[in-house]
Amino acid sequence: MALLTMLGATAPAWPASAVAAPLVSSASGRCLDVKGNVDTPGTALEIWDCNNQVNQAFEFTTAGELRTMGGTRCVDAYDNRTAPGTPAVIQSCDGRPSQMWRQNSDGSVTGVQSGLCLDVNGAGTASGTAVILWTCNGQSNQKWSTATSPPPPPPPPGGSGPCDIYSAGGTPCVAAHSTVRALFSSYNGPLYQVRRSSDNATRDIGVQAPGGFADAAAQDSFCAGTTCVITVVRDQSGHGNDLWYQGSAQVPGSGQSSPAKATSESLTAGGTKAYSLYINPGNSYWRDGHLTGVPTGTAPEGAYMVTSGTHVNGGCCFDYGNSETDRKADAAGAMDAINFGTECWFGGCSGRGPWVQADLEWGLYSGGSQSWNTNQRAFPDKFVTAMLKNDGTSRFALKGGNAQSGSLTTLWDGGLPGGYSPMKKQGAIVLGSGGDCCKPGGGANLSAGTFYEGAIVAGYPSDATDNAVQANITAAGYR
Repeated sequence: MALLTMLGATAPAWPASAVAAPLVSSASGRCLDVKGNVDTPGTALEIWDCNNQVNQAFEFTTAGELRTMGGTRCVDAYDNRTAPGTPAVIQSCDGRPSQMWRQNSDGSVTGVQSGLCLDVNGAGTASGTAVILWTCNGQSNQKWSTATSPPPPPPPPGGSGPCDIYSAGGTPCVAAHSTVRALFSSYNGPLYQVRRSSDNATRDIGVQAPGGFADAAAQDSFCAGTTCVITVVRDQSGHGNDLWYQGSAQVPGSGQSSPAKATSESLTAGGTKAYSLYINPGNSYWRDGHLTGVPTGTAPEGAYMVTSGTHVNGGCCFDYGNSETDRKADAAGAMDAINFGTECWFGGCSGRGPWVQADLEWGLYSGGSQSWNTNQRAFPDKFVTAMLKNDGTSRFALKGGNAQSGSLTTLWDGGLPGGYSPMKKQGAIVLGSGGDCCKPGGGANLSAGTFYEGAIVAGYPSDATDNAVQANITAAGYR
């Protein structure tokens, strides 16, 4: 304590029984990590996927140190420096001023000697991003949660929908679509609209109860003795992002597209009958995303959909997600949509497909580059969960899983392809086609696919949120 007194600083009052625990970056959900899991003095700190190894266990001691590697090393400012940008490293613990730290109530960690905060360099979120000392600014890349921090909010109660889970994780749904069920526990509005051929009358098909499953009996009654198409899939988020078929009065100038037949596929979910949005070549849906809350530019975004691996093709492009407002192939990064099909433009796909990929405009990507991605795999299951999230500047992730059981597989979690940083999202929503589909002079609409449910969220969802959404999907009882 003598050194702190000489510096004119008050000794931090650490918990008397501090224990080693991960320090998790609030910006990325990744853990503070000693690079390479080695205890060599001078080794730099970084963020990395949390793995419960000793190089990710940190302990605030009563002496004001931040120890790691089983308590044998102390977090230190490189070369005793005090300037912004100084690397954070580990050193042998010797009580020097640069090894003294204060854990603040806002989650930041401040060097007592320098007054600077532990900071993820450049506000990065990718594994391997360096941790440095930087002027404290209150941003999330300077916030760290620990075992002694206030616990996170409890998970949503049983019966919650995927969008309740996303909201609890700080990444609210800005668009939510399904022909099968409500995606919020309180939603009691229409899911989709059908139009019958006998008299062109329309009817909205809702849920049987708030937060429940579709009232398929209402569709069967309305469409009895004639045929019906699905004209619009309603947005449950309250943002007005209804998806109308391209070629409708709401999406004019779409001569290549028509509404999907309403009775092509029935299924069981939640123990009750429902219908899918069964898209064949020539069917697609779209929403101009102006002023609707859908992320634009470099804003982070996540999305998921439940689809099928048994009704697919290699035509461009069965997408769900963020697209151009002008329905033109404007630029690399103008789209941020999940793609599911058997086309593999740049390689990196294993098996015969279908694969979960990212349509970022000017390319479908199975990973971060035009090369082999050893983590990619095919998903031929009857019901498939597909996920995409993109921080808008440096990182995106792809995940897939069986929507009936089991966990998600991370197919890619790393850098954006070259030429896609930063993203240039425009905020429209597309379903069943590529971003430049169906307008005169635009691309053809050649894809086939099935859509049961999906959502677009503002922000970059955590892995814990992704896992909770997958658990909710498997509990929905798709059959």
